[in-house]
Amino acid sequence: MNNPAPAASAPPPAPARRTIDIVNASLKRRYAREARFRFMGAAAVFLGLLFVAVLFGDIVAKGYTAFAQTYIQVPVYFDPATLDPDGNRDPETLANADYLGLVKASLRKQFPQVTGRPQQRELYALISAGAPQQIQAMVRQYPSVLGTTRDVWLIAGADVDMLVKGQIDRELPEADRRIKDSTLTLVDQLETDGRIERRFNTGFFTNGTSREPELAGIAGALAGTFYTLALTLLLSFPIGVGAALYLQEFAPKNRWTDLIEVNINNLAAVPSIVFGLLGLAVFINVFGVPRSTPLVGALVLALMTLPTIIIASRAALQSVPPSIREAALGIGASPLQTQFHHVLPLALPGIMTGAIIGMARALGESAPLLMIGMIAFIVDIPQGITDSATVLPVQIYLWADSPERGFVERTSAAILVLLGFMVVMNLAAVLLRRRFERRW
Repeated sequence: MNNPAPAASAPPPAPARRTIDIVNASLKRRYAREARFRFMGAAAVFLGLLFVAVLFGDIVAKGYTAFAQTYIQVPVYFDPATLDPDGNRDPETLANADYLGLVKASLRKQFPQVTGRPQQRELYALISAGAPQQIQAMVRQYPSVLGTTRDVWLIAGADVDMLVKGQIDRELPEADRRIKDSTLTLVDQLETDGRIERRFNTGFFTNGTSREPELAGIAGALAGTFYTLALTLLLSFPIGVGAALYLQEFAPKNRWTDLIEVNINNLAAVPSIVFGLLGLAVFINVFGVPRSTPLVGALVLALMTLPTIIIASRAALQSVPPSIREAALGIGASPLQTQFHHVLPLALPGIMTGAIIGMARALGESAPLLMIGMIAFIVDIPQGITDSATVLPVQIYLWADSPERGFVERTSAAILVLLGFMVVMNLAAVLLRRRFERRW
């Protein structure tokens, strides 16, 4: 009888994992996840800063040249026969004199080799269309220049300005650039004679807008922005702080106040264009407020900034400890005195911070102002809140839509000025909070 095969031996039991090994493996995975998360966070911050740096660098590269302006020195003969034929120096006669013809005659005399109407048109294009106004202002200020020849620095034309600043490539074929070879020759001759110079562009800050890039400035937009923001602050700050104080300290807690709070929070997230539509329908069409004025712009922006100011003010009021209120009431102060003499002064830094942030947001808005007509071409600098005006963001929008090469640098320069104002306002908010903030 055959013996049965021996049964296969069972594998030895696996050793039990120690608790410390399980914990160490878990720690390694957690540390690896934490390292990956930190890397992704640092990468996100780096990419964000990189994009901001690239954007800001591009704006600076395109806009810093706008703070300089090219001038050409031209010997101008202030011909009395042209400017003052009667010899009585009548202001009206001097105001209506042919200054453009005087500039053209001076250019022809300086470049006698330029003949023919097409060539002379190119010669006249060396000088800006605003040169006659320069000559006129000089004659009004110094009437003694009549009958004399003076070397006058006149504003160069936009194309010459771009050429001197390196914005036009000389190496391109003549058909591919705005300046012809004959004009290049004239510019080279002026540079050789030392009659071309770049100076700080004061006109960018003192002139109103213009259809000529070399004459365009932001003075009108700055004045309109000042009037609009000042009136916006006067309207929104007291109303916003008063509403926040009532809702936080005096209003009963019921469904109506809850509904109001929900609507205020929702209004803070409403797109700004909706406020523009509201201003167009209510302030202009119903109440008849003049279009394109800082008054209607301030009314629209006040509505837009009110939710931000109310929310920030309520948060500042909430940060004041209840013991302040209890102590004031305990020594006999009325509820109104408690709020105005104790709570509100302590919450004022946070309230001011919210107001400045709201104003900074209003400073950068253009969509609601476009809806109420502040897109108009305004040359004169506004003198009040009822004069037609535009604001800096809208001016940037108008210049960005212009095809001329000179407006590209003006647009970027205006963006730099706008960013500078916004940085200053936000920095002021931070400094105010740090200066007056109290820790409880």
